[in-house]
Amino acid sequence: MFGAPATRQSTLGTDTLFPVTSDCASILRLPLDQLPDPLPITPIARRAGQSPVALTLRPPGSKSLTNRALLLAALAEGTSTIRHALVGADDAERMLEAVEQLGARVQRVDRSTLRISGVGGSWRVYPDGVALFLNNAGTATRFLAAAALLATGPITIDGNERMRQRPLGELVSALRTLGARVEELGKPGCPPVRITPPPDSQPSVATLKFGPTQSSQFISGLLMAASCLPDGLTIDLGPEPTSASYIGMTVRLLDQVGVRVRTSEQMRLIRVLPGLSAFDLDVEPDASGATYFWAAAALLPGAAVRVTGLDAHSMQGDAGFPEQLGRMGAGVRRSEDEENPWVECRGPDSLAPTLTDMGSMPDATMTLAVCCAFASGTSILRGVRTLRVKECDRIDALQTELGKLGVTIECNVNADSDVMTITPPSEGGRIGVASKPGAARVEFDTYDDHRMAMSLALVGLRRPNVWIRNPRCVEKTYPDFWRDLACLYS
Repeated sequence: MFGAPATRQSTLGTDTLFPVTSDCASILRLPLDQLPDPLPITPIARRAGQSPVALTLRPPGSKSLTNRALLLAALAEGTSTIRHALVGADDAERMLEAVEQLGARVQRVDRSTLRISGVGGSWRVYPDGVALFLNNAGTATRFLAAAALLATGPITIDGNERMRQRPLGELVSALRTLGARVEELGKPGCPPVRITPPPDSQPSVATLKFGPTQSSQFISGLLMAASCLPDGLTIDLGPEPTSASYIGMTVRLLDQVGVRVRTSEQMRLIRVLPGLSAFDLDVEPDASGATYFWAAAALLPGAAVRVTGLDAHSMQGDAGFPEQLGRMGAGVRRSEDEENPWVECRGPDSLAPTLTDMGSMPDATMTLAVCCAFASGTSILRGVRTLRVKECDRIDALQTELGKLGVTIECNVNADSDVMTITPPSEGGRIGVASKPGAARVEFDTYDDHRMAMSLALVGLRRPNVWIRNPRCVEKTYPDFWRDLACLYS
């Protein structure tokens, strides 16, 4: 079945037939700088008796794992090799440019393989300092701010207008506790900041304590920097750490590259011991990027999308997204062959509403929200509070954009900022976003947010007359997204 051509025309439930022409696929395959803006997305459907969409793909390397690996390789003693890295995406390129400024040497072997010669635990910074501009790369900004503890001089961390609104205050406080001098050069608690490390990178305390934070990246950055501190570092996370799955990813990666890590039960206490040597690493496919294609299958009855390279042992919380779709009625299968892992989702006749916690996979919330817009009732999502401080305020953005379809999103349910409800429109006794050919034109704003663009594009697979503004913003983490989406059509 897999590898067979996708269908050209179909029905969705009892809706009228929507033709799928090759024009949409041809447009989606254009280079990013040649895409029309706004970008039209054409519905995919099939006629009775025709084979449903069947697609197998491997997304690019995980952004979260790539940027962690880049930082660790740049700090390590010796030359590391990183395969299947997310090369060419803006977030990763910002990190690569920054570590080169700080003294690491980068060799690009091919499109996804890097060799990085590290600095042996100490960034090479002149006494007058160095300035790093990281655009809107949250991982690079938080990780490098934490790793500024390891420099021989001051490091200034800055970004674009949105990055200057994103929180850094809890990390700033932690760095000061460790003995660094931090000057806040703009809005307090946000970039730009100038960080002068403590003498000899020797922290003034051995243990840091945190409660819930605005971003788990503060913790991950400190854990990775700890591998090069003279005596390592212990972090007490308390009983409810933010986005614990991402902290777990960092701990597992440190262990995989040979850093000694000790954790208590439920990872409340984490102790990182000093010692970081060069390593070889294969980066997993990006599970966040895979969510869009699993969701595409769930939205198209009978469609099947298989993502290769991911299994039940993935370090990424988003690799559990198919089970979220399974609770809504989608079929989910996982390979039993450990040498050739894959995860497949198959579209049901209709999607049921869901009650779920997205705390372990916040970046997949927008993907699931689009699926909920086509469900047969109100869905309740928990674990969403961190969406306020991402590339945009993603909760406000979802309210506005899905509101254009008649979807109602309520936040602060029962005064809980971590909960939102999603209620599809209802018309003539039918619940869910209408998919009729005469649907009015809808142009979705994307807020220069790659995940908003990729999530909202899924609406167009079911609803006619959908257009995506600023489609180029996907280059932040998934430059080939539109080309891969085109594979659903052909």
